[in-house]
Amino acid sequence: MRGNLKQAWLWMLPVAFLGACGGAPEAALEDGTLEEGTQALISAPTLPASGNIADSTTLKGPLAIGGAVAGYPSTLPGYFGYTLQANAGAQLALEVTHLGSSMYLDTGLFLYGPKDASGSYGATLHAQDDDSGYGTLSKVGLVTVPKTGEYLVVVGFVNGVDKQFRLQAACVGGTCLPNPQPAPAGAVLTYVENPLTERLQYTLDTANQVREDATSYLRRLDYQWPYSGEATLTQAAAAVLAQGRYIGYRSDPAPLVLSLPELNDAMYSQFRPLLPVMLETYGNGVETVQVKRYYRTFSTGPNGDNWRSLYVILFPQSYKVLVYEQTAHEI
Repeated sequence: MRGNLKQAWLWMLPVAFLGACGGAPEAALEDGTLEEGTQALISAPTLPASGNIADSTTLKGPLAIGGAVAGYPSTLPGYFGYTLQANAGAQLALEVTHLGSSMYLDTGLFLYGPKDASGSYGATLHAQDDDSGYGTLSKVGLVTVPKTGEYLVVVGFVNGVDKQFRLQAACVGGTCLPNPQPAPAGAVLTYVENPLTERLQYTLDTANQVREDATSYLRRLDYQWPYSGEATLTQAAAAVLAQGRYIGYRSDPAPLVLSLPELNDAMYSQFRPLLPVMLETYGNGVETVQVKRYYRTFSTGPNGDNWRSLYVILFPQSYKVLVYEQTAHEI
C-alpha cells in the first residue's frame, strides 16, 4: 500500500533448491522495478517517549513459528502487536494472508526486538513491508532473527474497522529448521533485500557528506539457508555478481580475500566508522566474518577516471551478506 510504489527493496534471486519447512519464500519485485499502488503508505508506529515500540501498539498475544493468529481491528488507524519466540539465526516468513483476511484490507508489517531485561522491545526495525502480499496485504518473504529472545510482530492498518486479518509466521531455514541436511553440490544462495537499520543508514549518510569525490553504497541481503553447515564466501560472491548492477566486476581477474583489518584499511577514512556498526548490528560476535573484494577502473571521458571497489561481506552464522561499494572519481 505504497502511495505510488510498491517497496522495491524486496527482491529475490532465482532459487536453485528448495528446503523443507515450506520451501523458499516467493519472489517479489525485480531489482529496481516499481509498481503503481492506489493506497497510502502505512508507516511504522511512532516511537513513544518510553523508547519501547510496544507502547505504540495494542498487544494482542503470542504468535508461534508455524502458526497463525486472527486480528479484528476496531479502531482506525491502528497497530496490533504479537509476541514471537525465536532462536538466533531463525529464518522466518511473515505474512498477512489472503486466506482469512477481509477484502480490500490495507496493512503494513513490521518486526522489532528482542525484548530486553527491562521488558522493552526497543525501536530497531529488523524487517518491514507494505504491499508485497496479496493485493494491499503485507508479506516479509525472509528475515533472519539476530538473537534468541522474544520479538514483536506488528500489523498496521488504516481501514481495518469491521474487517479481519490472518497473520502467519513460517520457518524457511536457519536454526528454526529441524534436522537440516547438508547443502547439495552447486547450491545457489537466495537473497531478500531488507532495509539497513536506522543507525547504520545514518552512519552511511553522514560519511557520504564528507567528500564530493568519494561515495559509498551499502545493501543488506538476508539469504535463505535450509541446510546444515555454513554457506561459503564463494557462494555469496557468485550470487552477488549475478546481479546485473555488478556486471562490471565480473572481469576482475584476481579478486582478493581480505581480513577485517584489511577491509578497514581499504575503506576511505570517512567510511571506516561503518565497519564496527556493521559488525555490532549484524554479527553474532562469534562467527568468522569473511570478505572478498572486486575492483574496476574506467575512464569517464574528459573529467578523468572513476575507481570502484566492491566488497562482499559474509556473516555465515547470521545468514546475511552486506554488499559494500565505494567509488572515487577525479573532479
